[in-house]
Amino acid sequence: MSEEQKISSPWIINTTPESFDKDVFERSLEAPVVLDFWAAWCAPCRALAPTLEALATEFDGKFILVKANTEEVPEAAAKFNVQGIPAVYAVIDGEVVDFFNGALPEPQIRTWLDRLFTISMFAEAKRLEESAPAAAEAKYRALAEQMPNNAEFQIGLARTLLVQQRFDDCQHIISELEKRGFLEPEAEKVKAALDLHGMEGVDLESLKRDAAAAPDNLGLQLQLAEALAGAQLYEEALQACLTLVERDKAGVGDAARQVMIDIFRVLPSDSDLTTTYRRRLSTALY
Repeated sequence: MSEEQKISSPWIINTTPESFDKDVFERSLEAPVVLDFWAAWCAPCRALAPTLEALATEFDGKFILVKANTEEVPEAAAKFNVQGIPAVYAVIDGEVVDFFNGALPEPQIRTWLDRLFTISMFAEAKRLEESAPAAAEAKYRALAEQMPNNAEFQIGLARTLLVQQRFDDCQHIISELEKRGFLEPEAEKVKAALDLHGMEGVDLESLKRDAAAAPDNLGLQLQLAEALAGAQLYEEALQACLTLVERDKAGVGDAARQVMIDIFRVLPSDSDLTTTYRRRLSTALY
C-alpha cells in the first residue's frame, strides 16, 4: 500500500514540488505546519510517521502535517538544509520556528507540539492586536496563565489594554515589570505612551496664552510642552522641549528631554520627526 493510500486525514498532506510552497508556507498562515522530511528507505522515518499521523488526526486541525519525501522534493530538502532524516520542522506565519531530528518518542513530540501551540497562539495574538484587541487580550491572558513569568506575554497584554484605553490595568502590568529593575524596549514604549497619556486633559489654548505671556517661566513652558505631547501634537511638543533643553539643560531641560524620549518611543521607528529631533537633541546636549 502506498504512503498516499494510507493517509485519509484532511490534516495530513503529501506535498509535491509544485505544491510545496502552498502546502507549507501558505497554510502556515492559517495553522501551524509540521513539516516531516522522510524517505521510504529510512527505518526511523517509518517509525516516526505513525506517531505524527496519529497526533495530526487527534488534534483535528490544530496543526497540519505536511509529509515531504526527500526523493520527490530534493530542492525543498536542500532549501531547509536537511542533513539527515527524519527531519521535522515547525512553520508558523511562513517562518521556521522550531525543529527536531530523529524518531522521538511520543511524549517528547507532545511536549514539542505544546511549545509549538504556544508560539502559534502568541503569533496570532500579535496579529489581532490592532484589528481585534479584545480577542488579542484573551489570548495573551491565556498565555500569561500558562507562563506567568514570560515578559513577552505580559507586554503584549499591556499593549492590548493600552489600545482599549484601560490605562490603570495597563499601568499595573508595567509597574509589576518595572519591579525587576529594567524594562524591555517594547515595555518602554508602552510606559512612554502611558506617560504621555498622563499629560492629556489640559486646556491647551489657555495654557498657550499663559505661556506666551510669560516666556521666561520655564516651568510653564514645560507644562505647555507636556500638554502638546499629551494632545499628540508631537512636532510642536518636540520643538518646545528642544528649546527648553537649549535654555536650561541641567534644570527643566532634563524633564523636557525625557518628554522627547517618550515621544521618540511612541513614534514609528522610521519617523522623520524622530530622526530630525534625535539629531537636534544630541547637538543641544553635546
